[in-house]
Amino acid sequence: MVKMGKDYYDILGIKKGASEDDIKKAYRKQALRYHPDKNKSPGSEEKFKEIAEAYDVLSDPKKKDIYDRFGEEGLKGGGPMGSGGGGGGSGGVGPGTFSYTFQGDPHAIFSEFFGGRNPFEQFFGGHNGGMNEHMNTDDSFTRFGMGPGGMGPGGMGPSGMGPGGMGPGGMGGGGMGGFPRSFSSSMGGMGGHRSVVKKPQDPPVIHDLRVTLEEVLSGCTKKMKISRKRLNPDRQTIRTEDKILEVQIKKGWKEGTKITFPKEGDETPMNIPADVVFVLKDKPHPVFKRNGSDIVYTAKISLRDALCGCTVNAATLDGRTLTVSETDIVQPGMKRRVSGEGLPYPKRPDRRGDLIVEYEVKFPERLSQSARDTISQVLPRS
Repeated sequence: MVKMGKDYYDILGIKKGASEDDIKKAYRKQALRYHPDKNKSPGSEEKFKEIAEAYDVLSDPKKKDIYDRFGEEGLKGGGPMGSGGGGGGSGGVGPGTFSYTFQGDPHAIFSEFFGGRNPFEQFFGGHNGGMNEHMNTDDSFTRFGMGPGGMGPGGMGPSGMGPGGMGPGGMGGGGMGGFPRSFSSSMGGMGGHRSVVKKPQDPPVIHDLRVTLEEVLSGCTKKMKISRKRLNPDRQTIRTEDKILEVQIKKGWKEGTKITFPKEGDETPMNIPADVVFVLKDKPHPVFKRNGSDIVYTAKISLRDALCGCTVNAATLDGRTLTVSETDIVQPGMKRRVSGEGLPYPKRPDRRGDLIVEYEVKFPERLSQSARDTISQVLPRS
């Protein structure tokens, strides 16, 4: 008959044969309930350690298999192995035997499980890692983004452990005692268990960046001051700081162009900072309108000039004046294109679009009788 010793299932409040998801949920519930920062009753520290040890064994397929068949004595006292050779704890490994001793830090397992060293301060507003004394541990998971099915996006779901314990936090091999290298090194080579939680990245922070047509013509550098939250060296407390981001505006960039500064947003222990994105917007110009890489200049002429011909002095973006002459009748809305006087093409900034002179014919508000008679004699009826 197998001597079970400690009943890890009873410690977590579950039955033998519980699924991986049930084990994780049970650990979350019990660890929060007996965490010494919340539970001040005598023995809570020891209970908290037992919960960590139970989770360390039952969440690892290899150790769980040995425990289920041979109990705590077989797990810790060199009982016969199941199938294949395995890693051992500090007790060493003999041929056909497996020796395990829990040497992990229960507080480290707790914080690693929740993806940070001090989740209470971020989510419960505790001081120095303290927990809200009146917190309902059964309802607290929603504040971590966790529902009944496990952790939220980027967290551990039911398939967090692959076959043979090769999933995140499983028996990846290479670490002491059969634990992953990453956790063995962080624990100074001691055994333990790591639940890898992928931090979500905040959605992009988008700002409009307004530029003049002159700036688009020549290109420029904009210095944008942002205020953001960043982690201090302890990776837990937060400071607010200002930073200057230099935005290089290249020649000919079109409205709507996006310039992204990766991970320059707010930083907390539980997130990946957002990207800061600037979106180019054209400032209204007093003289020109933009049409892609072309610019439009509106020339207002009289009805007489429209009928008899005229010369227009059209401005350019770089301050020059171009003379545009018309000898034919100018129809309302008629356009004249001057090649190469527009904005640079974004993909070929050595070439430029056109200046479009758009005529606006101004009709007189009133005419004398003699002017009417003259016009009626000169102009055809159809």
